[in-house]
Amino acid sequence: MSVLTRDEAQNRAKLIDVLRYTIELDLTTGDETFESSTVIRFVARTHGDTFVEIRPAALHSVTLDGEPVDPDTLDDNRLPLTGLTAGEHELRVRAGMRYSRTGEGMHRFTDPTDGETYLYTQLFMEDVQRVFAAFDQPDLKSVFELTVQAPQGWTVLANGITEHLGDGRWQAAPTPLISTYLVAVAAGPWHSVRTEHRGLPFGLHCRRSLAPYLDADADELLDITRACYDRYHEKFEEPYPFDSYDQAFVPEFNAGAMENPGLVTFRDEFVYRSAVTDTERQTRAMVIAHEMAHMWFGDLVTLQWWDDIWLNESFAEYMGYQTLTEATRFHGTWTEFGVVRKPWGYDADQRPSTHPVAPENVDDTASALLNFDGISYAKGASALRQLVTWLGEKDFLAGINTHFARHRFANATLADFIDSLAAHTDRDVHAWADAWLRTTGVDTLLPTVSGSNGDHTLTVDHQGSRPHRVGVGLYDLDLADEDRHLTLRRRLEIDIPQSTPAPLGKRPALVLLNDGDLTYAKVRFDPGSFDTVRARLSGLPDPLTRAVVWNALRDAVRDGELAPAAYLETARAHLPYETDLALVQGVLTFASTQAADRYATPEQRPAALAALSALCRDLIRRTEDGDHPSLRLIAVRHFIAVAAHPETIAAWLADGTVPGGPELDPDLRWRVLARLAVLGAVDDADITAELDRDPSATGREGAARCRAALPDAEAKRTAWVAMFEDDDLSNYLFTATAQGFWQPEQADLVADYVPRFYQDAVALAARRGPAIAEAAGRWAFPGHAVDPDTLRLGEQCLADAHPIPALRRKLVDQLDDLTRALRVREARQA
Repeated sequence: MSVLTRDEAQNRAKLIDVLRYTIELDLTTGDETFESSTVIRFVARTHGDTFVEIRPAALHSVTLDGEPVDPDTLDDNRLPLTGLTAGEHELRVRAGMRYSRTGEGMHRFTDPTDGETYLYTQLFMEDVQRVFAAFDQPDLKSVFELTVQAPQGWTVLANGITEHLGDGRWQAAPTPLISTYLVAVAAGPWHSVRTEHRGLPFGLHCRRSLAPYLDADADELLDITRACYDRYHEKFEEPYPFDSYDQAFVPEFNAGAMENPGLVTFRDEFVYRSAVTDTERQTRAMVIAHEMAHMWFGDLVTLQWWDDIWLNESFAEYMGYQTLTEATRFHGTWTEFGVVRKPWGYDADQRPSTHPVAPENVDDTASALLNFDGISYAKGASALRQLVTWLGEKDFLAGINTHFARHRFANATLADFIDSLAAHTDRDVHAWADAWLRTTGVDTLLPTVSGSNGDHTLTVDHQGSRPHRVGVGLYDLDLADEDRHLTLRRRLEIDIPQSTPAPLGKRPALVLLNDGDLTYAKVRFDPGSFDTVRARLSGLPDPLTRAVVWNALRDAVRDGELAPAAYLETARAHLPYETDLALVQGVLTFASTQAADRYATPEQRPAALAALSALCRDLIRRTEDGDHPSLRLIAVRHFIAVAAHPETIAAWLADGTVPGGPELDPDLRWRVLARLAVLGAVDDADITAELDRDPSATGREGAARCRAALPDAEAKRTAWVAMFEDDDLSNYLFTATAQGFWQPEQADLVADYVPRFYQDAVALAARRGPAIAEAAGRWAFPGHAVDPDTLRLGEQCLADAHPIPALRRKLVDQLDDLTRALRVREARQA
């Protein structure tokens, strides 16, 4: 498919303005295709030629100003419009369009639980042309009028309030000016929960088979939605700019959510069928807050070109976490950000594929799609948090409101945003933007404590170029406390680079840079502080402080400065006393998936799994009183994941419960069965029986994951063919199969598939496109094979095989992570 370049978009925007789209979709024409009719009214400023995008199964007819256009002139996804004269024009396009199984365009899903079918659009970046003809770029905003013919008994949702006209025909209210990628439709026999808030219709929607679970959480979801809505109206002078607010939980969604104006779509895993932790509920709430922030930043004011997509996502990420903290019961959101989201940014920023938060050279849509990563989200949000610290929240919000007023229902650039902020401060915001948004990499801050007796000073070695305003926590041992907790003596605020050493007085037991986690940088410890951390980490009083410490230890492992075994020992010593769920989850995840599975050698891995099993047992024993169900659930999940022997978890499965709870709900049953499959303790008949017990979409994914995990040559062959040859798997079933396929315990069994991965993944990505390419690069990569041959084969693939951009980016990242794992192993053997 031809990708749109920045130059082409700029030239088209100079030539035309788009006035209105009138779109009719007929969703009653079969299981494979639907009918799409589009009328586009636009104005040409002068004489010229341009093109409209569409990717049809069949292009039936095209007319421009009443004159026919030959459908055979369609070149790939571009239909030329030649000889335009200055003035108003009308383009009519009728086409048959294909349904998607990959979450791109118009996705079609049939629920195996009850046979009901659901459709929804995901038109981000360049997928609108899979649904209707469009001038597909963000700065050609327009009004959209939509009519949908749907099967009887279905409900149709859209950006505006929809009205059923009878006989399955639905009409959506015309939108305000929005970009093509934000148009949304969701059609099916939805289960809906509706209410009003401040006169605005609110709705929650999901598949009928999930209705009991949505109903159980509807009050919580609506309370969070109302609280965020009210808080944003306190922050923003511009009122909510659309006529309704629907939130649809849709199947097989590739992202966490999408900020379509008035119709936010979420992955329907957020409708919980099984027990979840309070941190998972907090994450769901944060996504709600994040997407609502986009209604202003992204939908009301939209980027002009994709180089500024970071600003949409970074702003929503920052606002989501901050607003959730201020307006809901979830007050520990920045701890979760620090231990989960920030490491995503740190990791991405240290790979060869790193880019500035605000890249200047996004030449086309294929390049732009690669920038949806930890830098655009986590690093960008961290930069904004540092900006608010440096600028002050009052001036920051004043600048934001100026930005909304200047560019409402229009497009804006980074320069526009910075100018809006600069109007409310004497600080040099432009210089700040150059230092923080136009540079790459992670700064590192290293402390040196000097002096004697009661006269010590702190000097910070700054490896990097960005200015930082950071808190420095000075902690002393509480000698009156039997457990010798650490107490905060005081927190300094210093600017880096430093002008003079900071006075400390008596030497603290711990000097912690970036206490409060208000900047984006790796931090290290002086030797005395490191000893204190290893011995007293759990004695630190604040979870956000502990998050900064755990991140520092994580970075030290990844940089080869701390042995994975030492990290596991620290976790074993301190995690049983941890009270913050996000910290427990984050530390256990890194300890198992990285320290044990990748950084430990095959010879070291059994000891690492044993240590993690013992740690999880400690947490399970700690929660026997029933007062900490979320912590117990985390411990049980991870005990299952690291089990080296099947006896205990097989007994849980047979009994249907963990002794003392919890009972095994569908999620836990599939987790246990997957681990037993890896260990060779179940067979295909057991998997089939469990699928009969849970025939849902999630059950189908669980069965695919388990079957691919069986230590059997035929099971591996079948899974490989399904992933790389048949092309029948949906995006979710592909991912589930890939998650089961590679297992460290089965390295010898799958050794011959390692070299096959590269050639087969390249061919698959070329056939099935970016969404499956990303899934293949992320989940189907042989990450367990930490050896030079895997690296050599990957580098050869990048050099010779010409993978499409989405797969190339994932391979570059995976190979860099593989190189890091090899360095960590070598550092421990040196």
